Amino acid sequence: MHRAPLPHRVFLHGAGRRGTAAWPSQASESGTFLSFPPGSSVEAQAGALVAGERDRTPLLFAHSIGAVAAVRAVADGLRVSGLVLVEPALYDIARGDAPIERHIAVVTEARARAAEDDLYGFWALFRPLMFGGPLDRASWPDERAVAEHWATANLPWGHGIREHSLAGVPALVVTGGWNEEYELIARRLVDVGAEQIVLSVSLTVPRTTPTSPPPSPHSNSPS
Repeated sequence: MHRAPLPHRVFLHGAGRRGTAAWPSQASESGTFLSFPPGSSVEAQAGALVAGERDRTPLLFAHSIGAVAAVRAVADGLRVSGLVLVEPALYDIARGDAPIERHIAVVTEARARAAEDDLYGFWALFRPLMFGGPLDRASWPDERAVAEHWATANLPWGHGIREHSLAGVPALVVTGGWNEEYELIARRLVDVGAEQIVLSVSLTVPRTTPTSPPPSPHSNSPS
């Protein structure tokens, strides 16, 4: 029996590691590993994805905020074979839920401090939210570069993503069972037809830590 060829795989990274470094368990020949330029907007990333894949019907793998660009591309007309969303930061589809609104409120306050040139004040709010544990002044010199990265990183809300953007699109949502916000988002996706699996945190993609170097503009690696 002749089997149909498998769809081309495209891997979208989150806000930390990029390219193949964001997907260390995947061989480099597994598909196309995107590495968006630092500072590029979600809309620009979605546009690049549509332009690069319009002649194929890829299977998209996306982590965290990479899922926002992936779903935005689908909403903008990219035809896909399906989506595999790993801890997708699709906050727009879960607005109104208390944990989601609390997260957005803290980040909004933290970014307001950064806008006032108070990077330390930004990190004092943002670090416990994203990485756990309070900011220690002794660790500040080691964490300052990471704070600068996160103070200007794209926000995963405000991109017009709605549940109906995925209507009729086969989707698998992978979460680690450790973060209430991701689980809420996953449930919203399940409500519109996605499937969900919960894996051990150790089986999902690597996470950035407070002392991980920010992404280099010249490399796919985290350093």
